[in-house]
Amino acid sequence: MKNFMQTSGSVLMISLLCGVLTNQPAMADDDGDDIQKMTETAKAFGFISWEDAQSKALAAKPGVVKEVELERRKFKSGWDYEVEIVDAEGAEWEVYIDAKTGKVNSVNRDWF
Repeated sequence: MKNFMQTSGSVLMISLLCGVLTNQPAMADDDGDDIQKMTETAKAFGFISWEDAQSKALAAKPGVVKEVELERRKFKSGWDYEVEIVDAEGAEWEVYIDAKTGKVNSVNRDWF
């Protein structure tokens, strides 16, 4: 129970730093508030910028960026930028960029 409370406290603190609930990641779309929250979170944690993450994602999977989200990984420690891209054929892709290192972690077709 003690570990649960410590973990819950850490998650709550991170959520407050993000300015959003953990179920609602910081996003960059057409909402300036989301972009500001993501930028502030990236600076607070020493992450690469969402613009850098977007550039790295487009280098891995060319297309048009639909959305960028900053998400905490579910089963591993750390954070990823999830960049949603639509390619020339209209297929949607999710590119995960390590928020700390900028490494492309995965490129997956979004079938749904």
